[in-house]
Amino acid sequence: MSLVLTRGAEPEGDGTVSDGRALGRALVPMTVVPHGGGPFEGRVTGGRLGHLRVTTVEAGPLRASRTARHLALPAGERPPGGEFVAVGVQTSGSVTLVQDGRRSVAGPGDLVVYDTARPFSLDYPERFSTHVVHVPHRTLALPDGDARLVTGTVAGFGAALTPFLTASTGAGQAVAGRIAAGLVDLLVTVAAERTRLAESARDGEADPLVARVRDHIDRHLADPALSPEAVARAHHISVRYLHRLFEGEDTTVRKLIQRRRLEECARVLARGGRTAPTVASVAQRWGFVNPAHFSRAFRDAYGVSPREWRTLRGTDSGTDTNLLAGGDPGTNGDPHSGGAPEPTAPGAVVATH
Repeated sequence: MSLVLTRGAEPEGDGTVSDGRALGRALVPMTVVPHGGGPFEGRVTGGRLGHLRVTTVEAGPLRASRTARHLALPAGERPPGGEFVAVGVQTSGSVTLVQDGRRSVAGPGDLVVYDTARPFSLDYPERFSTHVVHVPHRTLALPDGDARLVTGTVAGFGAALTPFLTASTGAGQAVAGRIAAGLVDLLVTVAAERTRLAESARDGEADPLVARVRDHIDRHLADPALSPEAVARAHHISVRYLHRLFEGEDTTVRKLIQRRRLEECARVLARGGRTAPTVASVAQRWGFVNPAHFSRAFRDAYGVSPREWRTLRGTDSGTDTNLLAGGDPGTNGDPHSGGAPEPTAPGAVVATH
């Protein structure tokens, strides 16, 4: 199945409609709003990977939202195979995913996971392409609490899946089935690992408020206004008490914010590639508003400029960015910030089957 979308309002020769409703037919009913108020323009291609459906989307900047209104649609307008967990492998452009109070930013080579049974939003600020694998709930067989530890998040190993998704079209049924089973096992393994980590944190954390503060900082790294004052306000405590909480930690709140931002910038810059974002855009994405300040802070933490880091990491990808920055190994996390899907904008296209 291949749906080719152009600027025209009339159906194409293959009977498809040239607007955002095609995304609803290929994925789930949702509201699609192209950035800049222009028409939806792109290509939606559907196929199968063993028992799983795969949808490839190439399109211009847009925002797609699934709200409670879409979840309440009659049975005949819901996804034919039921709700599913979507695994999106970003191949170009960036996307901001919001679900379950988490805000995650992904770029090329990243993997985003979201559950179509709960509201979510996807914001693509630039032209993009992505592969979306549909994993039915019944296939995962995960408790809802475990599934929520995975959905609304970003992982950095999406690039490893791309060759399998693109090559599977010519693979035999047995090979495609094994790839599909492997992807399902990967999701179940990630959920089990995050459940174990969450339980360990609950058992060993002396002050749960510190853990909540650290999680809040991770989820709001992209907000330039993130500061000790903003963190204290969000948790209804004083700035003085916030600093007191961190007296037993290995850092201050302000230093933690900067260190986490630098770690995420270093992670993105290390990917390199022809379509890699500029240093300035990476810094801005993670909350730095002053390029000169970002360059000084990056050099202080990593010993090289951001551009030098990108060049060096292109030839050596095995170094832990946390170790170079003076942090603990293996603690890189994905950014999240709270928020709910925005209300439908005037003139938006409501996509349904």
